[in-house]
Amino acid sequence: MNILDVNEKVLVDNRIINYEYHTHQPYTNRFGNNDEIRIPIQEDMCTLPSQSHLYIEGKLLRQDGTASLTAKFVNNGIAFLFSEIRYEINGIVVDSTSKVGLSSTMKALISLTPNDSTRYQNSGWFPTANNATASATGRFNVCIPLQMLLGFAEDYRKVVLNIRQELVLIRSNTDNDAVISPNADEALKVDIEKIYWKVPHIIPALAEELALTKYIDKSSDTQIAFRSWETHLYPALPQTDKHTWAIKTATSLETPRYIIIGFQTDRDGKVDKDASKFDHCDIKNVRVFLNTERYPYDNLNINYGNNRYATLYEMYAKFQSSYYDTDNRPLFTPQQFKESAPLIVVDCSNQKEGLNSKSVVLRVEFETNSNIAHNTTAYCLILHDRVFTYNALTKAVRQA
Repeated sequence: MNILDVNEKVLVDNRIINYEYHTHQPYTNRFGNNDEIRIPIQEDMCTLPSQSHLYIEGKLLRQDGTASLTAKFVNNGIAFLFSEIRYEINGIVVDSTSKVGLSSTMKALISLTPNDSTRYQNSGWFPTANNATASATGRFNVCIPLQMLLGFAEDYRKVVLNIRQELVLIRSNTDNDAVISPNADEALKVDIEKIYWKVPHIIPALAEELALTKYIDKSSDTQIAFRSWETHLYPALPQTDKHTWAIKTATSLETPRYIIIGFQTDRDGKVDKDASKFDHCDIKNVRVFLNTERYPYDNLNINYGNNRYATLYEMYAKFQSSYYDTDNRPLFTPQQFKESAPLIVVDCSNQKEGLNSKSVVLRVEFETNSNIAHNTTAYCLILHDRVFTYNALTKAVRQA
């Protein structure tokens, strides 16, 4: 700002004359376990899905229909009610997230700042405090931003023009991972009564509307570029101190940029265990290989028993500057990181040119200071590039 420019004119942005949230309802009111929930948006709209959110209302109850005095939601518990979420344009899946609760929790733990964490309590996000999502009678209502659940909504910040969109949610087959109770035998259920997709509808000013109309009439392809979240799991690791996990073979266009690895021991489906927390499993070293390229270059030499995990925390704390090009404001202190979210964040975004010209084989090698405990599951969240194009005139959608 030039403090001497006293003749500077005030700039008023009148390019948008109306910005209102519209409620879109699903085809069906059946929201039970394993049900598919589809919420459509008709094609003659100018919408901004990146700023949309899901409104969800319901009750946390015992199986007999009474309120529980001790049960509550885990952190991000409402997301754990869904096994998959998909965003479709004209019937083509553009982005999806599987194991929605666990995937979005892993991503949020490394992405959110302390200020973000306060704001998202309205979504059921309570990583360090007692979860207050449900009332004493078990009733709850939340607004979950779509950008907490899908990489598309987080990265693609422009409007989507004149093409049919659908959001698809698949309910989990059980609600046990979404809730926690000190009584392991307590039978609980979550009844969802309402699900709405609230999406901003945009009305541009006349000049901008004419420009957009001309753009559509030219039959131009609009590019949608974002970073997708893909979760893989190894359900029961061998009880050894070394293991190699061949995860996937990716195309050059979807080369992994960040790998986030977490472990959970005997938490899956257990109502008395918090499914939103992770275990360090006495990890010693982790190596990620993209073909023959290794990340990180040095051994980590972690030893949680001796409180030696500073390198791992540093990898976690530097994620935001690398991924978002912003200042690092990690959510957790080192001690909180150790106790609740000892995730291994591997930045492999800087790669050799030759790596992007062929298929890429991703494998992970990890080593522990003691044998891995029985019933330990490994999770790998892959953040990778994805590019789609859509044509608002012909309605064609294809992946680049």
